[in-house]
Amino acid sequence: MALAVSSLTASLSSISFSSRVSDKPIALSFQRLSSLPVSLRHRPAPLAISASAAELETADLEKYVKSRLPGGFAAQTLIGTGRRKSAIARVVIQEGTGKVYINYRDAKEYLQGNPLWLQYVKVPLVTLGYESSYDVFVKAHGGGLSGQAQAISLGVARALLKVSEDHKAPLRKEGLLTRDSRVVERKKPGLKKARKAPQYSKR
Repeated sequence: MALAVSSLTASLSSISFSSRVSDKPIALSFQRLSSLPVSLRHRPAPLAISASAAELETADLEKYVKSRLPGGFAAQTLIGTGRRKSAIARVVIQEGTGKVYINYRDAKEYLQGNPLWLQYVKVPLVTLGYESSYDVFVKAHGGGLSGQAQAISLGVARALLKVSEDHKAPLRKEGLLTRDSRVVERKKPGLKKARKAPQYSKR
């Protein structure tokens, strides 16, 4: 142990520290990028452009719907138009397994999984017991999702009338053939909304 301490002391005493600061500036040299070999230069990574799974699925569904509807919506025979508020829906039904496609997307995805809106779409089919017998193809625009769902319901009911006139009585009984004409009432001058007036002030 004593031998190790003495050897350490001897090595430390041999080291000399200089307190003098050199007046000469230290020149730093950097190698230019152009002089480096090509393999060592930094290159930006190429941008990988790839379609998301949702975009690919939408494109595939669009091809599938167009293959099922040769000539487009207007060329089909079992078609019905429904309206609600400011929403308009063109509906085509075909024999199938009960699938519903809205604007080339699955109905559950398009209607955000809302059970009430999905029920609106399927009520005419369920009323006649056709929920697993027909596929529904829809083009909808205008309004919100609630208005579009109710417009689709009327469109499906009208399309089912073209399958058979016997469907009219049960659909009429459930009120599915009546166009709901209610719309938002316009705002009036001097009022805050259609009916709401500003607070009365006597003075």
